[in-house]
Amino acid sequence: MTSQDPQEPPAAQPPERRLDAQEPEAQESSRRAEAAARLSEASTRAADATAKAADDLRGRSRKLFDSLSARSRGEGWEKPTGELAKYRSGGRAALRFVLQRIVFRAVVNSAVTPQVQVHRRVRSVRGPFVLVANHTSHVDAPLLAMSLPWTQARFLSTGVAADYWFDHWHRRIFVRLMMNAFPIDRGGSRKHSGTSRRLLRSGVPILVFPEGGRQQTGSMAGFKPGAAALAIGVGVPVVPAAIIGGYEAMPKGRSWPVPGRPPVRVVFGDPMIAHEDESAVDFSTRIQDRVAILYDEHYHEVLGDAAGGEEETA
Repeated sequence: MTSQDPQEPPAAQPPERRLDAQEPEAQESSRRAEAAARLSEASTRAADATAKAADDLRGRSRKLFDSLSARSRGEGWEKPTGELAKYRSGGRAALRFVLQRIVFRAVVNSAVTPQVQVHRRVRSVRGPFVLVANHTSHVDAPLLAMSLPWTQARFLSTGVAADYWFDHWHRRIFVRLMMNAFPIDRGGSRKHSGTSRRLLRSGVPILVFPEGGRQQTGSMAGFKPGAAALAIGVGVPVVPAAIIGGYEAMPKGRSWPVPGRPPVRVVFGDPMIAHEDESAVDFSTRIQDRVAILYDEHYHEVLGDAAGGEEETA
């Protein structure tokens, strides 16, 4: 006679217990996968939002940059301190007005017949910029400063050789008062490296002669890309200018213009802005082409007609 044990577990029970033990692990794995998916989606949305914000910022910046006359272009630059504060001194600017616009103008008028042509958009430029011109004679810098509208020329600064103009106190005082000049190193020294960039960031426009020296034969030499690189790096426009008749009036080797008050015309062209992703070399080439066009457009008229006067183009 046999008996059946009512407590004997069914044969399928152990596998069911193993399945129940795996369920928490499967659920945890599923939760992790869902969390990873949500995190990836959130990261994608954040990246898209950041890209859109960057595009919007570039768009607003470009509109502001393109609007050369915007009031905000003349504001918001770093406040110059220490030695740089002199370059935005109102008192020095007033003295410079007298020296450039009265004293030097009288001297220039006695020696040559100056003419000025200013593109209308130059008068609307606010804030710092890089003034770029061909280099014909020793009087180019004060001639450009004297010819540029005062609103734009008030704090215009020019780089001069440190080893000559800043070596003696009387020369240093003269170029600082007359041209708001800053020193440029020659011969490998880097003592004053970065001054032009700091001036631009402080709201001070600068004058650059990209040829690197005065013309030897009256023909314009190739432009070095330094001026274009400065404009791109700081984010400022370039004002191109051409001096026509300067070499003929005062060729290299002369300390005074030739007799007869020869005509010399300064032409300020439409301000230029670097294209997006444009290299300094390419921008410099465009600037040189623009200066050459301004020069060629006026060459025969200036040398064939000594009539003076100031003009303005649209």
